[in-house]
Amino acid sequence: MKRPGWLRPWMIAAGGALLAGLVALNGATLVVAGDHPTLVATALVADAVLLVGAIGVALWLAQHYEKQSERASAAIDASHARLASVIDSAMDAIITVDPNQRIVLFNRAAETVFRCRRSDALGAPLERFIPARFRVAHHDHIGRFARTGVTSRRMGDALVLWGLRTDGEEFPLDASISQTREAGGNFYTVILRDVTLRKQNEDMLKRQQAELRELSARVLEAREEEKTLIARELHDELGQLLTALKMDLAWLRERLPPPGSELGGKAAQMEALLDRTVTSVRRISADLRPLMLDDLGLHDAVTWLVEDFAARSGIDCRLTVPEEPELAGLDRSVANTVYRVLQESLTNIARHAQAKHAWVILGAGGGNLHVEVEDDGRGIVAEDLAQPRSLGLKGMRERVLYLGGTLEIGRAPRGGTRVLARVPRVRETGAAA
Repeated sequence: MKRPGWLRPWMIAAGGALLAGLVALNGATLVVAGDHPTLVATALVADAVLLVGAIGVALWLAQHYEKQSERASAAIDASHARLASVIDSAMDAIITVDPNQRIVLFNRAAETVFRCRRSDALGAPLERFIPARFRVAHHDHIGRFARTGVTSRRMGDALVLWGLRTDGEEFPLDASISQTREAGGNFYTVILRDVTLRKQNEDMLKRQQAELRELSARVLEAREEEKTLIARELHDELGQLLTALKMDLAWLRERLPPPGSELGGKAAQMEALLDRTVTSVRRISADLRPLMLDDLGLHDAVTWLVEDFAARSGIDCRLTVPEEPELAGLDRSVANTVYRVLQESLTNIARHAQAKHAWVILGAGGGNLHVEVEDDGRGIVAEDLAQPRSLGLKGMRERVLYLGGTLEIGRAPRGGTRVLARVPRVRETGAAA
């Protein structure tokens, strides 16, 4: 509050000088009182006038100060009323407790959230609105918060907070806490929001994502089975037919005129075309599903894939792979996932990377398999990862996540792209969730 005008320095100095003059006049009057009766009368009159004046000034100052106090009090009351109105109209629940953890402020939103009237909440312990299993933890949190000296903090960043309604229903909430230090101790104010709907939506979204991931995995498994069936039919049925056709053509060529003749030349062309057909069938069969992955295991399948990639693309590719025993006994879905991640990564290098070298590391340890593919090409950018048509990358991620693994795609130390997948040797229970 503003200091009254009569307490200003110059006013105090003037009053002191007047009082000193009055004391001096009365002292002189006492000294010469017998010789100068007129002076005594003058001093008495002056004393009376000054006394009346002082009383009048004192009354005026008291009245003026009282009016200032009333105006200041009215301003404070109006400020408190505005603050109370703001607090009461807030969308979030606001609760203030005293040093004994008893409620001293409970706004209208808090009445709605906790289904409790303000008159019933004021003076009640805050634990009334905390589930019993969290009360000890809350007490410890308040103690640590008071010792930090921090004025405000968000509560429950890493976990869900729970409140307790009057009817016994528990609900999730977000909250922030602040503290103010007063003579009687610390007062704590909590601003909280009921996030029941948000939590329900988040849980529903997680369930839907788990269902979609499960469906995606089933589709991929069905696709793998279909590829395996087609690849085996190509390799066995069509391969046998082509082999028989090649044997018949060789038998026929032995009975035809020399290659220089028209029939001999045509037979030679047919044999060359047949060889290319056999090669194409083997390549298509291997692209669909390398039978050696089922027959010989992941070690040989990865070695063949890397060598075939280097031969086709002309990119120098170096492979580091553990010994066969370390890759023995893998679940088929794990082997399929690791192989497909490597296959898709090498395909992307051949199509997009413009690389001259590539490095592949397949490792096993700690109950996990990890495959790392790196190149020295142009590198991948965030826009490439966000493209809606980058289905190959999304397919890799879904395969790995379904098994409970992780997939990292980013820039490589050599400037190109680095893909790192980690997959548990045994699929984690509930990993698809």
